[in-house]
Amino acid sequence: MKKTALLVALSLCLFANKAMAQIDTRVITTAVPFLMITPNSKAASMGETGVATTPDANSMFWNPSKLAFVEKNSGLSISYAPWLQNLVDDVNLTYISGFYRLNSNSTIGASLKYFTLGSITFRETAEEEGYHFNPNEYAFDVGYALKLSKRFSGGLSFRFIYSDLLGNETASNGDAASAGTSLAADISAYYTSKTFDFQGKDARYKIGMNISNIGNKITYSTSGDEDFIPANLRIGSSLEIDIDEYNAVNFALDFNKLLVPTPPLSTEEENPFDNTGVIEGIFNSFTDAPSGDSELREINVSLGAEYWYNKQFAFRGGYFYEHETKGNRQYLTFGAGLKMQVLSIDLSYLVPTTTDVHNPLKNTLRFSLNFDLDAFRSNAKTAG
Repeated sequence: MKKTALLVALSLCLFANKAMAQIDTRVITTAVPFLMITPNSKAASMGETGVATTPDANSMFWNPSKLAFVEKNSGLSISYAPWLQNLVDDVNLTYISGFYRLNSNSTIGASLKYFTLGSITFRETAEEEGYHFNPNEYAFDVGYALKLSKRFSGGLSFRFIYSDLLGNETASNGDAASAGTSLAADISAYYTSKTFDFQGKDARYKIGMNISNIGNKITYSTSGDEDFIPANLRIGSSLEIDIDEYNAVNFALDFNKLLVPTPPLSTEEENPFDNTGVIEGIFNSFTDAPSGDSELREINVSLGAEYWYNKQFAFRGGYFYEHETKGNRQYLTFGAGLKMQVLSIDLSYLVPTTTDVHNPLKNTLRFSLNFDLDAFRSNAKTAG
């Protein structure tokens, strides 16, 4: 029952593919896939780009080193996303992230990502009553960003991961189920250019990189197999252009690759990387594509664009592409933002462009609330 329950729970996290017999699929799967879900609506509406965009409270997920260049002294963001809302109403993702500037060169940040999988009934057979359990997962992060030069910064963050998918159930083979835990780290870098002339307009470009979830494998039983967590490499760039006093546009491009071994073609084949260590697996992930496959297929591409009017109203769009043999997630994203003195609101919406994948966020409106704590304190002093 343990393995059955685990598969049921993970199916709520992963994008379920229809059978494609004519395509040799090698979808890379890991434990705790919720770590890779885009938490905030701004990035979600821009095709899931964020490693090199303007720093904000959500930089803890995308690229902690961006926080060294954040303009405010402190900020907070709260995001919420229903999951599989066309099927259930009690599965959702909540994300809280914030930062505090220590001085002109360094900033600390923290975040909490909580994923609840609703209520699931576990049974040994269809006839028995079984018991109800509420699987849940969370990750708590702390990070530090430091300017290494006037234009370049580095970041380091640490993450505690907790995944309770089975409760205290005992499997039929006698193994005691337990919550899975892991410790992981992120290493990131960020560069922002000087303002330069672009077709007569002021412009800036940014480059970012984040290697995330470098951590130990996870297991859900006292003697069960260990699974990789989703170590990941994300690199990208962005371009900001000030059209005039009231209008500005941003463009972003991200490349994303899981740093875990590629599974064999057939589920009946023995995976040669089952006993591979975490660091060895990261290096092997660049060269382990089986015959007939390609490492380039494992790179997901995200494109995003954003238009601002008077620094108050934003309209966004984007596109996410994943190769058909690696999951075939392909979709358009749309969104909008409204910025006020203390509070800003971001909304996002996803439209799949392929029918081969059941996307759990289809027809789902996600939102984020962002708080400018500097402005809040300033208003409080004025009112006092």
